[in-house]
Amino acid sequence: MSTILQSRPVRELKTELPEQDCFTDHGGVHTNSSHDSCGGLTQSRSQGVMFDRFCTGAVVGIVVLLFAVAPARADEKFASYDRLMSEFMKEHQVPGASIAVTNRGRVVFARGYGYSDVSAKEVVKPTSLFRIASISKPITAVAILHLIEQKKLNLDGKAFAILDSEDDIKAAGDKFDPRLREITIRHLLEHRGGWDRDQSFDAMFQSVRFAKQAGVAAPADQAAIIKAMFSQMLDFDPGERYAYSNFGYCLLGRVIEKVSGQEYSEYVKKSVLAPLGISTMRIGATRLLGRAENEVRYYHPGTGKSVFQADLDQETPHPYGAWNLEAMDSHGAWIASAVDLAKFAAAFDDPDNCPILSRESIELMHRRPPGLAGHEKDGAKKDVFYSLGWSNRVLSGGRINHWHTGSLPGTAAILIRRHDGRNFVALLNARVSPSSDHLGRAIDSLLHKAANEVTDWPAE
Repeated sequence: MSTILQSRPVRELKTELPEQDCFTDHGGVHTNSSHDSCGGLTQSRSQGVMFDRFCTGAVVGIVVLLFAVAPARADEKFASYDRLMSEFMKEHQVPGASIAVTNRGRVVFARGYGYSDVSAKEVVKPTSLFRIASISKPITAVAILHLIEQKKLNLDGKAFAILDSEDDIKAAGDKFDPRLREITIRHLLEHRGGWDRDQSFDAMFQSVRFAKQAGVAAPADQAAIIKAMFSQMLDFDPGERYAYSNFGYCLLGRVIEKVSGQEYSEYVKKSVLAPLGISTMRIGATRLLGRAENEVRYYHPGTGKSVFQADLDQETPHPYGAWNLEAMDSHGAWIASAVDLAKFAAAFDDPDNCPILSRESIELMHRRPPGLAGHEKDGAKKDVFYSLGWSNRVLSGGRINHWHTGSLPGTAAILIRRHDGRNFVALLNARVSPSSDHLGRAIDSLLHKAANEVTDWPAE
């Protein structure tokens, strides 16, 4: 194990006593759900076995994972995390994981568990980089709000008017759905744009089809995807209801580029991450050869067909070529450490002193959407709703938990901003296990339980 304890304050935070709360987004990159994820079995064996069906291709046969892979300075205050993570790693046979926790605006605990690279026996560190998948969405949402604060963008501005898409609209001819013109920035942020992949498909996973349609080499990039979607009918009227849409956040990335005059990632690094002291986050690469320094390897059962022209349709490890990560930049392609994301989460703990957004914008970021997105058919307020880039759960007494999960083959992630001001991050280099189809969901309640067992939080 590798550990960081009690880093410098991000900012001061007033808290109340925590209690047992748990929640989950059951789909990671897929959807959100009102069901919580409390419970789960644990095992007491000292070793876990991960079979080759979970490997990237670099390891053959049976891999034995020793979960206490490196000595670390013990801190009894946070013994609950080590105990519960040891049980979790054994039960789920997870290659590697990283945890970070904030209290009163500072990172007070960060630790790596298991291996970042099984074959090389490299251990996970608190600063190891992981794909964070859909946790990219809150980051994009904050960048949009930052532009709105600068008066460069209007939340109710029409997305395709901003993108100046008339040429592509004309090219779509009679296939163009005129309702597309009504989609606003707010609709995109709240997943109310009109696309429902359960009724049609997810545009961000049509890399080969859309490349052929555009007459370009696979995989399709963002421009080819957007052009193709002008010939696709919407699944519902913009604003009518909620339906999780990766494509909507792809469009938001292009809006950021259009309005700022910078590449999406550069604007986010300069305007969102740098003011928070975050310097290692970046857009990830699909192929293993593009693995960044200090980035983990990803493990997932089986293979898929490559979407890349050089080896198109050939079998490839799922995390390294069965889909195009680079095209997912603004909805799912960032890589980050648990410490990075903990700093990001803590930035909003004290709205009056946030370095990147005003109190008004932070409150707007969590505001309940109108209509069926935020209410039941009878008008009652939903306990769980999606706001501007965040899932939200209303608890007793009006308290609210904010969170987002992310998952792709080979990665699972969760970021929790709890009502008491404590923030939790968990990153894993596998999505599934023999007993769970989403490890981000499985680890959700553990993070609450571990925090609730801490009785002596570090003083300011």
